[in-house]
Amino acid sequence: MSSGCLGFLEELDRVIEQRARELPEGSYTAKLLRDPALAARKLGEEAAEAMVEALAGTRERLVEEAADLLYHLMVVLRLRGASLCDVARALEARAGWRRG
Repeated sequence: MSSGCLGFLEELDRVIEQRARELPEGSYTAKLLRDPALAARKLGEEAAEAMVEALAGTRERLVEEAADLLYHLMVVLRLRGASLCDVARALEARAGWRRG
């Protein structure tokens, strides 16, 4: 995942990991990491907002909501000891198109 624009996601993942270790006061990420129920609710809210934009919004709004969704997903994954790399591996394992 280190090529092109996706390299930023690795950087963001490192920041989320750091926030999980340090839990700095005033950090929104740390607030979510301290409250798994809040993090899960925010993930659901962002998923619903992305769905609305996918059905009736603009491309720009969909991209913005997708960014919010991806960030909150990354936080929830971290809470469960997982990462986007784990998700990428799961997708790769399902990628039948790569095998033939």
